Amino acid sequence: MFKILVIAYYFPPTGLSGVQRTLKFVKYMPQYNWEPTVLTTELTGYYAHDYSLLNDLKDKPVKIVRVKGREVNSLLAKKGTIKMPAEIIRKFLSRLSSTFFIPDNKTAWCKAAYIKAKELIETEKFDLIFVSGPPFSAFNLGVQLKKEFNIPLAIDYRDLWFGYHFAFYATPFHKIAIKRMEYAALKTADFITVTNRRIKEKLMDYYKFITFNDVMILPHGYDPEDFAKAQPEKKPNNKMILTYSGIFYEYITPKYLLKAFKELTIERPDIASNIELHFVGFLRKENYKFIKKLGIQSFVKEHGYLNHSEAINKIMMSDVLWLMVGYGRNADTISSGKLFEYFGSKKPIIACLPDGALKSAATEYGASLLSDPDDVEQIKQNIIKAYSLYRLNQFPIPNIEFVEKHRRDFLTELITKEFQFLVRV
Repeated sequence: MFKILVIAYYFPPTGLSGVQRTLKFVKYMPQYNWEPTVLTTELTGYYAHDYSLLNDLKDKPVKIVRVKGREVNSLLAKKGTIKMPAEIIRKFLSRLSSTFFIPDNKTAWCKAAYIKAKELIETEKFDLIFVSGPPFSAFNLGVQLKKEFNIPLAIDYRDLWFGYHFAFYATPFHKIAIKRMEYAALKTADFITVTNRRIKEKLMDYYKFITFNDVMILPHGYDPEDFAKAQPEKKPNNKMILTYSGIFYEYITPKYLLKAFKELTIERPDIASNIELHFVGFLRKENYKFIKKLGIQSFVKEHGYLNHSEAINKIMMSDVLWLMVGYGRNADTISSGKLFEYFGSKKPIIACLPDGALKSAATEYGASLLSDPDDVEQIKQNIIKAYSLYRLNQFPIPNIEFVEKHRRDFLTELITKEFQFLVRV
């Protein structure tokens, strides 16, 4: 077995989508002769926790080493699961954090993690260091360890770093500092993976020393075991269930879907009365107020945050799934893990997306009804079309070959094959 040190700030029992990619890589690595040691946080204050995710690693040769830092999440650890604030407050706090911490507010944890990583490396031999970002301060940690111990370094971009869709740069100095950090990470890394072609193109555009063969595209995916174990509830009626699973923040909002559905209740009440809108995750108070303002709360079922297996059950109980990502800087580079998990369900998807990586994937999936994020009329027409197909039992069949390419076990096999070329015997 090769030994790999995986540095992942976001890791179970921390919940939400940021943990899934690294968790599933770690789950399947032993199957391909890689034995992971995961360096992550102790319990932190965070918006969601899901202890059931750790069941993925039961009876597997995976070691988890937890480090307590002095970043804000660790300082709030005693509070456990923290209620997500109103979006205007969350956005303000995020921008405040981006002003005072470069590249992000996890630098204090990375300092503590560096001490523990040195201890681990000095006591056992690792063949590779693997770091997934964000947070991108962990890339800096990986660079430091690579230079000190000369262990091959692989870095994994779940999102764009410089120019990230949601990034806030308080001054030109912030932009310059972050771009220099990214330059150093890319120069030092032995292997680079990204979730989509658009991120790869941006890296090649920003940093001219990056060539086509330097970056491997490894998309998000779904775990077939999650769906094999699913126990969907029995539908309480024959209404079409349209479900969103996830959270809303920044440019990701349900307001255009809700507006479209309100119009549907006026123009085609016969259809609207046979549809339920289900929300799994954090609907947020401000969105529920909007639902009440529209007067459509009788059509909405809010399930709140559920653990991952329960969320999968809700997805499998649904007839149609819905996803949106709004416009913004470099929105074409966003690669939502939730869409790829939807693919694993093989259900039809109403996808409200800007041009870019996500829309390309949804198109290739073959069972998507597409619109721009804010096109209320087209969203309404797509709901009507989905309902018509539901009544006729004629939902489109997804491209199964495309779906199979996004199995988490298959993606882990691909990345571990590349890792073997980096091992120094």
